Amino acid sequence: MATHEDLIRQLASGDHQALKHLYAEFGVRVYNTALGMVQNREEAEEITQDVFVEMHRNAGTFKFQSSVATWLYRITVNKSLDVLRHRNRNKRFAFVTSIFQRKSGELNIDAPDFHHPGVALENQENASILFKAIDQLPENQRTAFVLSQVEQLPQKEIATVMNLGEKAVESLLQRAKANLRITLEKFYPDRRKTRN
Repeated sequence: MATHEDLIRQLASGDHQALKHLYAEFGVRVYNTALGMVQNREEAEEITQDVFVEMHRNAGTFKFQSSVATWLYRITVNKSLDVLRHRNRNKRFAFVTSIFQRKSGELNIDAPDFHHPGVALENQENASILFKAIDQLPENQRTAFVLSQVEQLPQKEIATVMNLGEKAVESLLQRAKANLRITLEKFYPDRRKTRN
């Protein structure tokens, strides 16, 4: 059986069957990572396609300094962040447009209800609240948290994906958890009382 590295070499030499094998191996992981980041199924599907197109294009330049999985996570995170930045630019543009149209000046856009396929049905409501809170985290904290808690990657691999040191990742995760705790207390004020 071919290794992931063998499949990348085969793909670089034009073997399209290698792409099918790599997609079968990593497609769900790439999709779930993108979904955890952008919280929109259509965008996550698009990102997944883009990741494999980029992998196909760049197979010949892959230097094998990291695992194929780490490389794909890095591409997925970068493409997800591009989508989020584009979305934020569009929100800012919509806000400015609303001012010029003499409307209220407020963005009346709620985060959509979001259900991750990996969450059991009975936990969907809590997961939806959690993902809304994750959506409010700064970019690096969100990336570290999704890779750690949703994708369950070890800190060392997260550090490689994010081009950071392990201590920086640990710090990002601590800040993300602290920020999530503050945000979630707004949704569950009764839990704060029971802890005190």
